[in-house]
Amino acid sequence: MKHLHIFMAMVILSLQSLYAQNTFKARIIDDDCGETLVGATALIQGTNKGAIADSEGMLTITDIPDGPCTIIFSCTGYETERKNYTFPLRNPDEIITIKLEEEENELDEVVVTATRGTRTFRDAPTRVEFIGSEELEEKNLMKPGDIRMLLSESTGIQTQQTSAISGNSLIKIQGLDGKYTQILKDGFPAFSGAAAGLGLLQTPPLDLKQVEIIKGSSSTLYGGGAIAGLVNLVSKTPEEKRDLQFQLNGTSAKGLDINGFYGQRFGKVGTTVFASYNRNWAYDPSDVGFTAIPQFDRFTFNPTLFLYPSDKTNASFGVETMVEDRLGGDIDYIRHGKTEEHQYFERNRSQRYSSRLNVRHKFDDANSLNVKNSVTLFRRKIEIPTYRFNGDQWSSFTEASWLHTGKRSEWVGGLNVWTEHFDERKLTSLPERDYSLNTFGAFVQNTTTVTDHFILEAGLRGDYVQDYGFVVLPRLSGLIKFSDKFSTRIGGGFGYKPPSIFSEESERLQYENILPVDKKFNKLERSYGANVDFNYRTSLADGRILLTVNQLFFYTYLRHPLELKREPDNLYRFYNIQGHLDSKGAETNLKLVYSDFSLFLGYTYTDARVRENGKSHTKTLTPKHRVNSMLMYEIEDSWRIGYELYYVGRQHLTDGLVAKDYVTMGFMIQKIWEKFSVYVNFENFTDRRQTRFDTIYTGSFTQPEFRDIYAPLDGFVANAGVILKF
Repeated sequence: MKHLHIFMAMVILSLQSLYAQNTFKARIIDDDCGETLVGATALIQGTNKGAIADSEGMLTITDIPDGPCTIIFSCTGYETERKNYTFPLRNPDEIITIKLEEEENELDEVVVTATRGTRTFRDAPTRVEFIGSEELEEKNLMKPGDIRMLLSESTGIQTQQTSAISGNSLIKIQGLDGKYTQILKDGFPAFSGAAAGLGLLQTPPLDLKQVEIIKGSSSTLYGGGAIAGLVNLVSKTPEEKRDLQFQLNGTSAKGLDINGFYGQRFGKVGTTVFASYNRNWAYDPSDVGFTAIPQFDRFTFNPTLFLYPSDKTNASFGVETMVEDRLGGDIDYIRHGKTEEHQYFERNRSQRYSSRLNVRHKFDDANSLNVKNSVTLFRRKIEIPTYRFNGDQWSSFTEASWLHTGKRSEWVGGLNVWTEHFDERKLTSLPERDYSLNTFGAFVQNTTTVTDHFILEAGLRGDYVQDYGFVVLPRLSGLIKFSDKFSTRIGGGFGYKPPSIFSEESERLQYENILPVDKKFNKLERSYGANVDFNYRTSLADGRILLTVNQLFFYTYLRHPLELKREPDNLYRFYNIQGHLDSKGAETNLKLVYSDFSLFLGYTYTDARVRENGKSHTKTLTPKHRVNSMLMYEIEDSWRIGYELYYVGRQHLTDGLVAKDYVTMGFMIQKIWEKFSVYVNFENFTDRRQTRFDTIYTGSFTQPEFRDIYAPLDGFVANAGVILKF
């Protein structure tokens, strides 16, 4: 009888539980603006019971048993919320309002140092493209030895290889030559003049925290040389948590990379140390007899000391050291030495020694002073069978700037001195090409939040350039926020570039038979440019897909550009042409995010033309159409799988011919654990290379004349490696 009573009690409790089911009704809205969040989800923790918000943000969960439970609310682009409830509710018919906060986008919070102020990425009127740590990690897997791939895979940016056998390369932005792009390291001009042709090849990305790219004239901020734009490489800084990692990478193209980074802060002292050894053996996949990848050895060592004597003062002092020996040319010459049939080579020996000092002091919450200084020695020797080039370039950069930050307005102003001295060891009968160039500058910039929807930035710079006089550079940019989803940036400014023998044309000739720049008839190249872009971000498919679109239009006018022309005596001289160059076009960037998948699509249209003496021709080595795309599948801290496709359109060559268009593809996979990861990357796995559809030289094998390089030479290259973290 007792057992029967127990059985009946259990049946009654079960029936009571069966009928004691509850309903939960909620409306999901944006915490900031109250907008309904279509596609938001609610899920009872530990079950598969949930609901999706309709077009009015409403959702209903039924059949909830009595007792406590946790409901998880989420929506793409918003922070996840967890709420605890006990059923039955006091008011079962109540519609509960759930407010979700917009997810803090990493780019919104990052301060862009290249704009010199303290505005975040989202609130900077100057258009800045930002490459964050995650994307840097991905590109580091593909090319751990240098930053060429990191930059060239962005819209509007093209890597131009200037040597067929040594790999020397420069970065072109929006159709303008590499000499018009300024590359900075932590705000210091590091790769200018004689160092420009090898700078991209000698900068591994492992110690970088972020990369900032400003396209269009930036001379108002940074002086001469930033006509096409600037690239600021921002190094990692020490954190309380130790960052110690090593990378070992090998390639099917006979390459080896060993990179290491350490960073940590200990109270008032911190340090970072980056060291690398990069090596490649001579590689010729096409069997043309010349190196597609030269033989090289490179050592890099960059220690930096950080001091934090107080909450208001911090300082850093770093030294960068790089030594490289690069030998390209005839494969048999490199492997077995010189013979009568095999004697052509191109050797680049280079050294870079640089110091960087940066001191910042905050007087109060509104005012701060920043003083920085760098001194760099770059030594370069070039040797080919018939010619040798040997020179040292000393350069320095000193700046003092003041920053005042108010509630709605921010001012930054400063003074700087930039010196550059090149001393060539005279090895030929050519006139001396030594030169000294000193520039004294002053600048001021104001950024004002005029309204909640409009931010205006205006700048003015004045430079006195030795031998070339005074230059005034105004600049204006504006950010208009039409809504949380739609905004536009409009900007423009002036620029200039002092004449120099260091350019793409000179690199192709190894500086042989090139006459020095003559200040008597060579003058500053001057420019003005403008751009406008539109940004739109929304969600699709009931909030399951996040869409971001950016459309940019650009225009640059360069007056009397410097061009290298052959003289009757087979010498070469730089002339300011009687005309101008204008480059105009558009860049389209689209990003789709769904669950763990991300799709990036980019298209660049560039129309660059040179107009001289009433005639016009298309700028050489500038494809009119370029497409870049990438599909990425990523599970955080577990897997990363990517597929890339790139299209480069036809381009005019310096010999009057038109280059063939081509497509390249790549595939990468990485498995990540807590302390280490392994990866493999297949670059250009369709093996597209210029030697498949065109030649790279004319003349004899012992005295070749190399043609323009417009497509890959190394073809399909696989690389694999491991990253260890401690």
